[in-house]
Formats: sequence, C-alpha cells, structure tokens
Amino acid sequence: MADNQFWDDQAAAQRTIQTLKGLKGRQVPILAFQHGLADAGELLALVDSGDAQSLRQLAGDVTSLERQLEQLELQRLLGEENDRRAAIISIHSGAGGTESCDWTQMLLRMYRRWADDKGYATQLIDLTPGEEAGVKNATMIVSGPYAYGYLQAEEGVHRLVRISPFDANKRRHTSFASVDVIPEIDEEITIDIKEGELRIDVYRSSGKGGQSVNTTDSAVRITHLPTGLVVQCQDERSQMQNKAKAMRVLQSRLYELEQKKRDESLEQAYKQKQKIEWGSQIRSYVLHPYLMVKDHRTDQETGNAPAVLDGKLDAFIEAYLKWKATHPPS
Repeated sequence: MADNQFWDDQAAAQRTIQTLKGLKGRQVPILAFQHGLADAGELLALVDSGDAQSLRQLAGDVTSLERQLEQLELQRLLGEENDRRAAIISIHSGAGGTESCDWTQMLLRMYRRWADDKGYATQLIDLTPGEEAGVKNATMIVSGPYAYGYLQAEEGVHRLVRISPFDANKRRHTSFASVDVIPEIDEEITIDIKEGELRIDVYRSSGKGGQSVNTTDSAVRITHLPTGLVVQCQDERSQMQNKAKAMRVLQSRLYELEQKKRDESLEQAYKQKQKIEWGSQIRSYVLHPYLMVKDHRTDQETGNAPAVLDGKLDAFIEAYLKWKATHPPS
C-alpha cells in the first residue's frame, strides 16, 4: 500500500484494502485477548485473597475474557473461502397463500433489522408484491464483513404459527417461506457467460405509482438457458443499471453452481431441496398459543419471539455455526 503506484489500479487497490481490513478484523481480537490474558495472569499473581476489590476486578476480567474467547471461537468457525463475502438472500413465499406472503415480508424485515444492527448495508434488488398483501418473493444483497458466513445459517424453510390477521374468525394459521442464501462473488472471479446463452426480457417495474421508475420498461429479467437460472432486478431507474445488477446475481448463482460441482456435491444438494411446506422447516416461529422460536437443527430456542422477528438472530446463528462444525456434509 505504500507503493507509489498502489492507486493506479483503483479496483485492485480497493480489493487490497478490503483484504487488509479482513485480516486486521481477525488479528486484532486475538491480540486483545492475549494481552487481557497476560494482564489477568499478572493480577492473579499479585492479588491477596483478602483483597475484595482486587478479587472483584479479577472476576470481572475473567468474565470479559470468557466472552472474548466465545467470539474468537465463532470467528474460527468462519474460515471457509466464501464466508467473508457479501450475501445474496432470496425469500420465497410457500404454502399458505396471503398468509405466507405476509410471512415473507416479516422475514425480509427481520433480516434488514439484523443487518442494520451489524452495520451492514442492504440493497433490495427485486421484490414481487403479493396479490392481496405481503411479498411473494424478494432478493436482497447484504454487504459487510462475513455477511455470507453468518447468513448461511438462515437457508431453508421457515415456519410461522399465529392467529391470522387476515381471518375474520381469528383462527390459527401455519405459514411457510423459504430462504436461499448465496455468496456474492468478487469482481476478480470471472464466470464465462456466452451471449447466446442468455435471454433478456424487459418489463415495467412494480412499485408505488407516480415514480418514473414505473413509467418505462426499466426492469430486467435474465434467463441463463443452459441451467434455467432466472434472475431479475427492478430497483434502479435505468435499464442498464438493472441489467448490470442482474448479471452480478447471475454470476454469483453460476459460481455457486460450479462450486457445488467442483465439490462433487451437486446431486446431494438437489436431494436436500425440499418443498416449502410442513415437515421441511429448519426453524419454527410460534406466536400462538405461546411464544417460542426454535431451530430444529440445533435445538436452540427462545421465548422472546418478538425480539427474534426484530432481528435478534445472533444466538441462532452462533448455534448453527457450532452445529455445522460438528456435522460436516455427507
């Protein structure tokens, strides 16, 4: 970075800076823990058993070190190649009609709140409203250190049980939505896509009336014919900008596909894809007749369902990462 020609290539310079930030982000907590451990050791050697104040300070230092160690253990679990990348998260409504569309919108809000708490940037690039309420499906990019590493815990079917706000008889309903999470690939990774392999359609963006974004055919849908992958983007006013973003998502999906092939796990991954309905959920959110959120992979649970729906997901994410470390894919 001290080289005079460092900034000649702006894109390469930014990648180097991001790499440095990532390395410092992993190193600094380790050094802080080592220094804290050494200080606690020195205090332990000096403290008198009758010195209540020093004993309280030592106990506080040990508690702080325990918390730091838990965070370092979590950091160690985020060591895979893609963990450091931004995440592309897609949410799709499942069995349950309007109920599931509303549930999809609740999940979208939950992930936005979680990202806000982390200081991550979110960019909603596609959203299809439900016919009566809520959202049929939505795709959002979450950018920040290790966004994919954390959010991979959310991939799967999510189940909601509650008294329906759309039922005049106030009956209990069960709704489903699926969450798909992939890493956003870096610019230095090149996925070869031939022009003849793409079908590009343009259409009018959906949204609030009166905005110029909705008065032209600015939305873009790209179909990759060899694989059948479809991506779309409608959040920009320019058709060219929407096309560029859609291509980024398509490249990320193709990259994920190639990674699965390279790991000889593509067939297994397809076998694990389940219907968005009863019996396939990874997590249940119960709002009636009691409050509970439970992850069925890790058995992590809490009675504070409103906090979880407000983005407090860290306990579930940490439990998943620890579970994943002891349950490697077959």
